[in-house]
Amino acid sequence: MNKPFEKIAVVGAGFLGTQIALLSAYSGYKVSVFDSKASAFDDTYKRLVTDFKNKKINPVIPWDKWDSLKQEISFSTDPAVALKNADLVVEAVFEDLEVKKNVFKLMGANAPAKAIFASNSSSMPISRMEAASGRPEKCINTHFYLPLQGMNMADLAPGTKTLPEVMEKGDAWIRSLGCVPLRVNKEILGFVFNSVWRAIKKQSLYMWGNDFADYRDIDRAWRIFTKTPFGPFSLMDSVGLDVVYDIEMVYYNHSKDPKDKPPDALLEKVKKGELGVKTGKGFYTYPNPEIQDPNFLNPNPKK
Repeated sequence: MNKPFEKIAVVGAGFLGTQIALLSAYSGYKVSVFDSKASAFDDTYKRLVTDFKNKKINPVIPWDKWDSLKQEISFSTDPAVALKNADLVVEAVFEDLEVKKNVFKLMGANAPAKAIFASNSSSMPISRMEAASGRPEKCINTHFYLPLQGMNMADLAPGTKTLPEVMEKGDAWIRSLGCVPLRVNKEILGFVFNSVWRAIKKQSLYMWGNDFADYRDIDRAWRIFTKTPFGPFSLMDSVGLDVVYDIEMVYYNHSKDPKDKPPDALLEKVKKGELGVKTGKGFYTYPNPEIQDPNFLNPNPKK
């Protein structure tokens, strides 16, 4: 497949930003990463490797390619260096609108005029950030899920002024990474799959936060029904409970409906630093979470 770009720059070396960088490098792109924290890329890379191996995940990128790909990706704490000559700049910072606006402003000041800007936001439409970029006609949403774990799909959505050719290049880039573009026809929080997942996540948090059911049994139900190795709560642990809380607050701040506000119990876990895989404790304790125990789904567990 012909590549629509030569160089990809990723802003934010977190859980998804690092995966996007690795997958882009694996797909033949020149890749650079910017983060204000000097150790961010190395830290997340190590966390991904540890988490995948503990969960016995066979990633899309073969293990024997990881180290060489990491060496190919350039990292800098200077945005002018990281964004130089970029054809596509992907924002992958946490779900805070003001932070994202500032990042888009930084991208506009440091990326070449040719560059297309994409947001990996999991809930916020690009229309909320496009003005800060100085180039709204070149802004799109490209939200990835868990691309290295085989969840090969990405939302693709335009802003209010996005040019058709920018959408086509975004579509081609997503396909070149081996992912399926999920086209959004009209602006909606959460885009395609996350709008569906959000309904599941919201109800799961509501049931747990109000003591209707234990989170383990909700995960058991999900695993048995879907035949997947994870449940809503273990998936939230992987994403990061601080990120989950911020995303839920995006929906709540949009609707102001009390039913959309995440439970106080989730905020308490965040305040205690129980953020999931990245801190070693969330709903489960890592690196050996209970959900991976062979007895977890056994109707007659061995003592």
